[in-house]
Amino acid sequence: MAYTSQFLQDRWLDVFTPDGEYNAFGTPYTLERFPALLAAAPRGQFIGNMPVVEIDGDAARGMQHFVFIDQQTHAMRIGWYNDEYVRTPAGWRIRRRSTTFMRKSGDFDSGRQHDPLAETE
Repeated sequence: MAYTSQFLQDRWLDVFTPDGEYNAFGTPYTLERFPALLAAAPRGQFIGNMPVVEIDGDAARGMQHFVFIDQQTHAMRIGWYNDEYVRTPAGWRIRRRSTTFMRKSGDFDSGRQHDPLAETE
């Protein structure tokens, strides 16, 4: 989260496996698209709790709650990440991450279906 908030693009990639995927707003993104996705994102601060992880050999699943605060408007997004981890020679890495948002209405969803990169590519 610190890498994302500080827009350290190359370091953000370090926490994923080479075949990593991040699913945001109903759209899956491969590592090749991560830098563009990060560049299109609003600036702000991520605050997250420690993930709850269940380990099964060299694989694991986890959930991590977060709050994102937009730097300019201070609007907040709250939700959680569902992660799939894998143990690599370099340590544990995220293979897949998906986002679930908590809505004021009490509903939960993965965001408004859109591709923030569609207009920039």
